Amino acid sequence: MLTLVLIASISAQQSAPPPGSAIPPQGFADTRGGLKTATPAANPTSQLGPEMRGDIFMARKMYREAAEMYKQMDASSAITWNKVGIAYHQMLDLDAARRYYERAAKLNPQYPEAVNNLGTIHYAKKNYRRAVSSYRRALRLTPNSASILSNLGTAYFARKNYDEAFKTYQQALALDPEVFEHRGAAGVLLQERTVEERAKFHFYLAKTYAKSGNPERALNYLRKAIEEGFKERDKMNEDPSFAALRELPEFQELLQYKPKVL
Repeated sequence: MLTLVLIASISAQQSAPPPGSAIPPQGFADTRGGLKTATPAANPTSQLGPEMRGDIFMARKMYREAAEMYKQMDASSAITWNKVGIAYHQMLDLDAARRYYERAAKLNPQYPEAVNNLGTIHYAKKNYRRAVSSYRRALRLTPNSASILSNLGTAYFARKNYDEAFKTYQQALALDPEVFEHRGAAGVLLQERTVEERAKFHFYLAKTYAKSGNPERALNYLRKAIEEGFKERDKMNEDPSFAALRELPEFQELLQYKPKVL
């Protein structure tokens, strides 16, 4: 499933350990003189700043604890409130997330991460026009962001502006060939669509990959579209985006493919 990408600015000097990483022991065995006594060690996270501790909580999906840690960061920094917003967003508290994103954007109007994340709130609330506006504003601040272009294309698609969605997806793919394949905690799942909408969505992703010269992924998404009920097979055969695929046996098989009805 494609993701809408939330963007956080994480300090280059800090990186959270992966979920499930081992915590160092809280003491060690002192065997001097044959005695075994446990000597308490410092809490392994006690020397870390609130940002890194918050990042560790986020990696472990402990979002409320992460939010509390981030709130101890510099209150005058837009990065602080953007991170707090992401933690609340992951808890699905969209109203709280929006307030913190807005606070970040007010502190620094040139901060594209917070503006992008506001767009994801508008999208989640199905206010696609405002989502488009937020993503376009974020792109004015950082024109070469594949993630924001992907988000913008998805908002266009939700508004049934398929031509603009297709063009925007092409721009995103040119900047990052893996932009539609990204997974992870940085994303928010695309809203559930009807089966018909998903079929059309995958058809347009197939067009995007075909246009960029990636036949394998184009065929994969065409198959998904067909399995989800895409019936306009004539479009597959006539669309110029698929010109380079038409002679492939796999493409001809897809034109005849009849998915099993479950």
